[in-house]
Amino acid sequence: MVTTAGTLALLHTSPVHVPVFDGLRDRHHPGLVLRHLVDEELLVRARDAGPEAVGEAVAAALAAAVADGADAVLCTCSTIGGVAERQAGALGVPVLRVDRPMAAEAARHRRIVVVAALRSTLEPTVALIAEESGPDTSIVTTVVVEEAWERFEAGDREGYLDAVARAVDGAPGDDAGVVVLAQASMADAVGRMTTRRLVLASPRPGLAAAAAAVAAARAVTSGR
Repeated sequence: MVTTAGTLALLHTSPVHVPVFDGLRDRHHPGLVLRHLVDEELLVRARDAGPEAVGEAVAAALAAAVADGADAVLCTCSTIGGVAERQAGALGVPVLRVDRPMAAEAARHRRIVVVAALRSTLEPTVALIAEESGPDTSIVTTVVVEEAWERFEAGDREGYLDAVARAVDGAPGDDAGVVVLAQASMADAVGRMTTRRLVLASPRPGLAAAAAAVAAARAVTSGR
């Protein structure tokens, strides 16, 4: 357990992420202050017009978080994570996407199955894995859990997680390789699965990377 002083702002596109990250903070990063920014409209617009369409809105939200004292920012939405990450230079603080550490782990494997509840999440997730794998290109198969997002939007969390678990258990391929859960909201489905494949979810490694970024930023500031 690592105690981390400092403040991390989290940009969410659903309020369901707030208790998840609070719980992870309490277990693994006591002392880290989390400030949650929830804007569901960002994902709606990104699905309709593409992630770049929300670039200005994301930049404004992150700038406000930094002005409010955030030492770093973590975007928990895979669809707009790349848009958020590119704001780091302008903001002067670390800006992380929650799925990068997960993608880096996945890229170590030759065969990868990416499971998503939203088609808009597939392209940025697959692109991120390709970026992390470099010349050692992995074989990536994608699966969209068509009925899952409707359950999520209806507030049927149990049905959503069950649908994700069934999709992972029925995903093509054998026990080799790894399964990537493209959205942070899928993480709690892991305990409902029977697959023998390694299943990767983004919240815990994503928060750990962000906590490390906060600690590094605080160390630089205190050393001035």
